[in-house]
Amino acid sequence: MNNFTHWNEQGRPKMVDISTKDVTQRTAIAHSIITLSDELYQAIQQGHIKKGDPTQVAQIAGIMAAKKTSDIIPMCHPIMLQGTDFQFTYQQGTSGYELHIEATVKCNGKTGVEMEALTAVSVAALTFYDMCKAVDKSMVIKETYLVQKTGGKSGTYMRD
Repeated sequence: MNNFTHWNEQGRPKMVDISTKDVTQRTAIAHSIITLSDELYQAIQQGHIKKGDPTQVAQIAGIMAAKKTSDIIPMCHPIMLQGTDFQFTYQQGTSGYELHIEATVKCNGKTGVEMEALTAVSVAALTFYDMCKAVDKSMVIKETYLVQKTGGKSGTYMRD
């Protein structure tokens, strides 16, 4: 338990001091999956979602969330992001479809962007749900996870 970095000598929460860390190029890729019905998939493909294209709105929300991560995750440092991008891929599942959401976040900084990437895909998934709930309330937001991170003292991480 002594290895936790977000606790001070009094056992109280603190923001980690990154003042002596080197600036490196940092990237993080996160992934989230949403299940949806055949009916919803067809409505999206035919442009019948009354609120508009749910992936476009989800992408904008995800980008905004990445930029605001330090406002909602208490110990995150504010980071000047240099880029945030998304990929949305529909795949047919055993019953219905899955939407795979992937966000890539980049910066040159003293701390990583894993939380920004994870926040981006999480908010994108929630926004997609909000955009489509009139057609399908049974959607399930499934796995959300870090795929890869680069940069910093710990180097590269690749999910198996």
